Amino acid sequence: MKKILVLNGPNFNLPGSGEPARHGHATLADVEGLCRAAGARLGCEVECVQSNSEGVLIDKIHEYGRLFQAGKALGCVFNPGSLAQVSVALQEAIEGVGGLPVIECRISNTHEGEAVAQPSLISPVAAGIVAGFGVHCYVIALEGLVRTPSC
Repeated sequence: MKKILVLNGPNFNLPGSGEPARHGHATLADVEGLCRAAGARLGCEVECVQSNSEGVLIDKIHEYGRLFQAGKALGCVFNPGSLAQVSVALQEAIEGVGGLPVIECRISNTHEGEAVAQPSLISPVAAGIVAGFGVHCYVIALEGLVRTPSC
């Protein structure tokens, strides 16, 4: 059974954080349960990791790059949160892991009229982007990795 990494960046571990009107009320545990259930339905093992540390996120991307090269992983669903706009190191990690498909996953539509929103540094190196469908973005991204293995 191939693995998929679901990776969440800073502050997603805080219940009720952010803007519920934009991001909904789902907790990290809710999202992880949703992803594991979708993975089981799709015949994949889903590993969920959340970290407030950029280095931990980079290490997991490196690990899954090796697993992908060994034919043991399909890819990564990544919600980088606020690091999307500032982390050149995450961008370089994704570029450097030898073709690991990474789907950028954003709960809200990050292209929707936010004056403060900066372009994502992750988007240009992602195999795909799913945004604006709430926590269902994760399921859409998982299905994309399974059904489009060449993405």
